[in-house]
Amino acid sequence: MDQKIRDLLGQITLLEDKLRTLLQEKESKLFYQVNGKRVEFTGAIRASHRRLKINVFRWIARDRPQNVFMAPIIYSVILPLLFLDLCITIYQATCFPVYRIAKVRRAGYIVIDRQHLEYLNVFERFHCTYCAYANGLLAYSCEIAARTEQYFCPIKHARKILGSHARYARFLDYGDADDYHAELEAFRTSLAGEDKQNGESGSRN
Repeated sequence: MDQKIRDLLGQITLLEDKLRTLLQEKESKLFYQVNGKRVEFTGAIRASHRRLKINVFRWIARDRPQNVFMAPIIYSVILPLLFLDLCITIYQATCFPVYRIAKVRRAGYIVIDRQHLEYLNVFERFHCTYCAYANGLLAYSCEIAARTEQYFCPIKHARKILGSHARYARFLDYGDADDYHAELEAFRTSLAGEDKQNGESGSRN
């Protein structure tokens, strides 16, 4: 990989770390703290949240009709999502140890915590929980697939693609055959212990 590109990727990594730090500082100013799996607000904030909650009946009356009509289709997707969850978890559990790929920590991607927000009524909490599970599962699955791609074929495409995973930028250029197999082995070796070095933030190759 070109040294300028390596330098830029390093700068991006530093900026991402700085952004995470700033976001954490902002969270601390919102007067809540995380205790285990619970998120707790101060008494005054909790009381103000309760005052902002919309009554269920008033919420239903104000809700857009299309939201109600489309709900059966939206929530029917839970079935393929659950099946994906089962399949991708079994795949990782059986294949990753064989290839010495560090496992993706499921809890790092599927985070269910919006039910602690007291300004949400029961229906809003249910919606938020469903969205958190669906998007978290897809991100979890994407990371498993990304690590698999890094192991077998860490090569960029000739054409520009949208929505590439975080590892893709560090893959080898399309058509760059020099030392391909040596580079491939380096990519594979890095997968074994990367979680101990940098957690779930993606490869630092």
